Amino acid sequence: MRPPRLLYGLYERRLARNLDRAATPRHVGVILDGNRRWARALGNPASHGHRRGADKIADLLRWSEDAGVEIVTLWMLSTDNLQRDPEEVAELLEIIAGAVDALADSGRWRLRVVGALELLPGPVAQRLARAEQRTARVTGMGVNVAVGYGGRYEITAAVRSLLTSYAERGMSLAEAADAVSVEDIADHLYTKGQPDPDLVIRTSGEQRLGGFLLWQSVHSEYYFCEAYWPDFRHIDFLRALRDYAQRERRMGR
Repeated sequence: MRPPRLLYGLYERRLARNLDRAATPRHVGVILDGNRRWARALGNPASHGHRRGADKIADLLRWSEDAGVEIVTLWMLSTDNLQRDPEEVAELLEIIAGAVDALADSGRWRLRVVGALELLPGPVAQRLARAEQRTARVTGMGVNVAVGYGGRYEITAAVRSLLTSYAERGMSLAEAADAVSVEDIADHLYTKGQPDPDLVIRTSGEQRLGGFLLWQSVHSEYYFCEAYWPDFRHIDFLRALRDYAQRERRMGR
């Protein structure tokens, strides 16, 4: 066993050393996919995979910090996931809330909960909100925790919020329709005030977005990794950064 670990360490250090720090993405989004399939492959219940996946999050954040990333967005639970078996959802929400509490208690990262908290059970939503509040003064890397998140839901909520703000200013529907702009909608998204993600990573081999940051990822680069999320390694993260650094970003031009 020792030679493979030794070779892995050498390759990992070489990858890290050769990365172009000037090409580090400011904002990385990660779709944490594959927990259930990882557990199923081992003959374990889904909760085992969710717990193992939760344990991996702090590693990813440390790797991101070391690389110079400024913001990480973690998609931990989608609006579609809320339609799964109620017992599994309840257990998953408890695992997520525990993981978010641990991140907040570390005092290392500034958390922002992004998602439809109104769709979550009240105690869970309150727990997530308190975790965010505890990190309000933290100056470290920003971490968006996407729980109960769906891209279509976010855009719908943003437009609804924008129209409400127009109505409060006494604007008619025709005036609101004439005034609405891309910038106005962006200002009502969950991630308002943040740069859009430069790089989006999805684990588990699935090559689709599934509704993740639909508005914000219009110019993002995508990296699809075969490993299930619990098996995602530092070397996989470094490969994603290397791949990103080698691309020519056209930004729609």
